[in-house]
Amino acid sequence: MKALIVVVLVAVVAALAGAGVFMLRKPEGDDPEAATLDRHRRMARALALRVALSVALFLFILLAWHFGWVHPSGLPAGS
Repeated sequence: MKALIVVVLVAVVAALAGAGVFMLRKPEGDDPEAATLDRHRRMARALALRVALSVALFLFILLAWHFGWVHPSGLPAGS
């Protein structure tokens, strides 16, 4: 269960890194305006994926806690 949470967190970071790559990459092709528009669309898609993964992960953690699949451990008292 915890491995799934880590995998989704890595996917969130990968989507964020992908959006950064699309933002920093120079437009390619004959028509710079069309290439820029395509780059912006790809960046927006990567950021939307990041948001969707984050919301899904949050809901999954709440569901897992409700069903008892994961338990909050908190900080040890008196340490």
